Order: sequence, then C-alpha cells, then structure tokens
Amino acid sequence: MLEKQEYKQIPDEWFVPKKKKKSEAEAVVRPSLSYWHDAWRRLVKNKLAMLGLFFLVILVVMAIFGPMFSPYSVTKASFTEQNLPPSASHWFGTDDLGRDMYTRTWYGARISLFVGLMAALIDFIIGVIYGGFSGYKGGKTDNVMMRVIEILYGLPYLLVVILLMVVMGPGLSTIIVALSVTGWIGMARIVRGQVLQIKNYEYVLASKTFGTKTSRIIKRNLLPNTMGPIIVQMTLTVPTAIFAEAFLSFLGLGVQAPYASWGVMANDGLSTILSGYWWRLFFPAFFISLTMFAFNVLGDGLQDALDPKLRR
Repeated sequence: MLEKQEYKQIPDEWFVPKKKKKSEAEAVVRPSLSYWHDAWRRLVKNKLAMLGLFFLVILVVMAIFGPMFSPYSVTKASFTEQNLPPSASHWFGTDDLGRDMYTRTWYGARISLFVGLMAALIDFIIGVIYGGFSGYKGGKTDNVMMRVIEILYGLPYLLVVILLMVVMGPGLSTIIVALSVTGWIGMARIVRGQVLQIKNYEYVLASKTFGTKTSRIIKRNLLPNTMGPIIVQMTLTVPTAIFAEAFLSFLGLGVQAPYASWGVMANDGLSTILSGYWWRLFFPAFFISLTMFAFNVLGDGLQDALDPKLRR
C-alpha cells in the first residue's frame, strides 16, 4: 500500500471517472447522421423551400376540407347572386351563375392536385422500371430502348392530347393518360443515368457474382441509391402536370362544366375581366402561380439537400 505522503503526490485527475473524461477528438466530432436525416437537416435550413412546403401542406388540407365547411354547392347556381364581389358571405365572390368562388376554388384544387400527383405516380412507375432496366442491361438493349424514348420525345405533345381527346373524349381521365404518354421520359432518362453509374460499384458486382436475380439487384441495390434524383424529379413533375391540366382546361380540352378546375375558372374569368369582375380570374390564377412557385422552390431545396456532394 502507498503511504500517506506518497498518496498525496498522485495527481487528482487519476481519480476522475472515465465517463467524465472527454478527448479533444470526441469534443469536435458531431454525432453521426444518416443520409436522410442529414438531408432533412439541410432542407430545414432552406427557408424558401420550407415556406413552399408549408404552403403545399395548407393547400392539401384546404383542398380536402375546404369545401366541406362551405354552405354553398360547387355546381348549384343562384341567379340572385350573380357576379358578386368578395364579401363576408362569399369570400372569393361569385361567378356569372351565382356559384360561390371560394368553394369552387378549393374543389378545383382537388382536381389539380389529383392530376399532378397521379401524373407523377405514373411517371415514377413507368420511368423507374424502364430506365432502371435499360441502364442495368446496357449494350444493344439500352440502345434500342433509348431509340424508343427518342421517338416518343419527338411526338408533338398537343397533337397527342388532341388525338386522345377525339378517341377517348374530353375529361379528367383523358388528361391523365395524355400527360402520362410522354411524361415518364424524363424520369426514365434520369434513372438510366444513375443506374449506369451505380451498377459498376463493388457491392453490385458482388451481387452479380453470387447469382442474384436482376430484379432483386435493381430493387435492393440500385433504386435506393437513386431515390434522391427521383424525388426531385417528382416534385418538378407535379407542377408541370398541374399547369398542363390548367392549360388544357383553359382551352376547353380538360375538365368540363359544371365541374370546377383552376383552368376552367381562369377561362371563365378571362372573358369577364373587362367587365370589372376581376376576382373571377384573380383567384384561380393566383393559386396556380403560387402552387407552381411552391413546388419549384421545394424541388430546388430537395435537390440541394439530397445532393451527396454537398454533405458535410
């Protein structure tokens, strides 16, 4: 045993519990974050992207529940309340048939968002399968599949829509089909480019060596590593589809009366703008513009957040 005098000469820090000690390296190293956690952390720092996300959440909530809390019908006319300006009774005013613009605006948001999300979902399914298979196979298969894409890409979009309208008739389902005929091409190209790069990584080559099926390699190894660009592309597909639906409805090729969509409402409002009924064009045009802006800034924010080169 140590004598009393020798015991006093032992440094006090020897008796500090190990749990309380921290090395300088541990003090400067930040906690380990997963790829998606780090992407969310960077997205939150982008105030403009979060503002767009906040507006889209509000838009979805109002599209679902907004018409439920309105005492007015979407299609029922009231000839005693024609072209009334915004007031306490009708927050967004009324149209030439006395229909409440507030109810029709949020009902139109349902249709526009439904078209955008359905178009993005179809583009995702077709584009990921087509582009993933083409990029993974490579060689002659890839060349043939890319030539097919180039042929489809050269088709005039408006001509395809008009032909489908003649065959299928105008309506919501026709718009979705028309948007999906060539809409998946961009997604397929992005997925193909990512797969061409990732398929030569060591873990993919090891899976091939062990005889793993192609479908399983694409599902387990390739797709999870391409989800970043895919998500960004989907956020940009939705506003494109919404604007296309509004444009077609504006031309009379989309949703037909008496049902409401932002394009139909904008078309009706444009004819009366010179008569002083400004609210009939303002509200649908305002929400179309704001929705496009929100999706685009959110897509830009996701592109920066999901870029592995910008990860610190």
